[in-house]
Amino acid sequence: MFKYESIYNNIKDRIQMADLQAGEKLPSIRDLSQQFTCSKSTILTALNKLEDQHLIYAIPKSGYYVVDHQMPHKPSTTDFIDFATSSPTWHALPYKDFQHCMNKAIDTYQEELFHYGTPNGLPSLIDEARKLLETYQIFTHSDHIFVTSGVQQALAILSLMPFPNHRKTILVEQPSYHLYMDFIKTYKLPVIGIRRTVNGIDLEELEEIFCSHDIKFFYTMPRFHSPLGTSYRKKEKEAILSLAARYDVYIVEDDYLADFEQNTKVDPLFSYDTHNHVIYLKSFSKIMFPGLRIGFAVLPPLLTPLFQRYKKTTDIDSSMISQAALELYIKSGMFNHYRARVSGTYAARATILQHALRKHLSVYQFPSEICMHSHIVLPKRVNLNLLISHLNQHKVLLEPIDGNYLDGVLNERILKLNISNIEEYKIEEGIKKIAIALNNSKNYF
Repeated sequence: MFKYESIYNNIKDRIQMADLQAGEKLPSIRDLSQQFTCSKSTILTALNKLEDQHLIYAIPKSGYYVVDHQMPHKPSTTDFIDFATSSPTWHALPYKDFQHCMNKAIDTYQEELFHYGTPNGLPSLIDEARKLLETYQIFTHSDHIFVTSGVQQALAILSLMPFPNHRKTILVEQPSYHLYMDFIKTYKLPVIGIRRTVNGIDLEELEEIFCSHDIKFFYTMPRFHSPLGTSYRKKEKEAILSLAARYDVYIVEDDYLADFEQNTKVDPLFSYDTHNHVIYLKSFSKIMFPGLRIGFAVLPPLLTPLFQRYKKTTDIDSSMISQAALELYIKSGMFNHYRARVSGTYAARATILQHALRKHLSVYQFPSEICMHSHIVLPKRVNLNLLISHLNQHKVLLEPIDGNYLDGVLNERILKLNISNIEEYKIEEGIKKIAIALNNSKNYF
């Protein structure tokens, strides 16, 4: 074993045994070289390896410090059972690790931060994005990857820019992502909705719409649809792609929950596309934190130049500091480590939700996917607004479905459920209260 490896193992063991506390400053290089009777260059080699493993970090002209991997204290619990909030649990997010990457990014990319970037994004981040996207079965050239200010910016650009098929109407699933529905309504864009249920969409209806309307693109969430929590099967994906190619319709695939997929055999629509008709979107708002405002868009070659031109007119480039920090976070391996841990945590919660639904609400229809959000299909006689109000009074928070629909579209009787901010032990309790409320005749017309 080389001398530097012995020093590396010694310091690593001291960190893992908490002999060196999080945030504590290490002895100086001179002191360490005296302690281990070796050269300063040997100490630096060991420290560089520790830094590569994200066990320590350097502050210029100050020294080396132990990285704080501890989670912030959990927020104080309340009596409420919150099925309404879709944001990730704040205390489960990698604030300390990412803060280190942010500080390191400012130090590493000092010169770049004083210049405007490129419309595509920070080149080093795009290179890391390409490698990360391959773990989702998205194989593409770096020139086709854009860094955007979240998925919302990508959707806005795609909605407003012209497409090679020279069409204008957007097709969206109903219900769908509430902020995109708001965008369409605000800008009064030409749009058509297609009903999506627990059983998916009607492929014959989809073909009829593709055939008889000037559909520019079809916006869809094939995996863990928001707010339904459902996913398309492989046959459905292949059928949608076949119809899109036949009628020259582009597909905008929003794969925002790809990180929570537990089945390694499930691939995105993009991976089946052989006609360059799929635009793939990926954000980090759920796996990390919404305030990061970084997303990836993968575009077909024909759309790349125009998307670049439109993006340049909106913000020149997304936040360079956030891009640089995310690049370091991914490159260091921290993202893969964190993703595996958090994905497992949410899968455990989702499994509890499934058991609770089967136990207490088996007479109603709901999806079987292991997902952080789901829904219950209710009878038409249920007064949904009254039911939600009744449950709120009993400290069960729920959100109406209205915002997930276009104006004028008949809303389904759907009760949305999100477990992002619920302690595990409260999930079944909340489902029990919903079951009790549904047995109360006062909540019916």
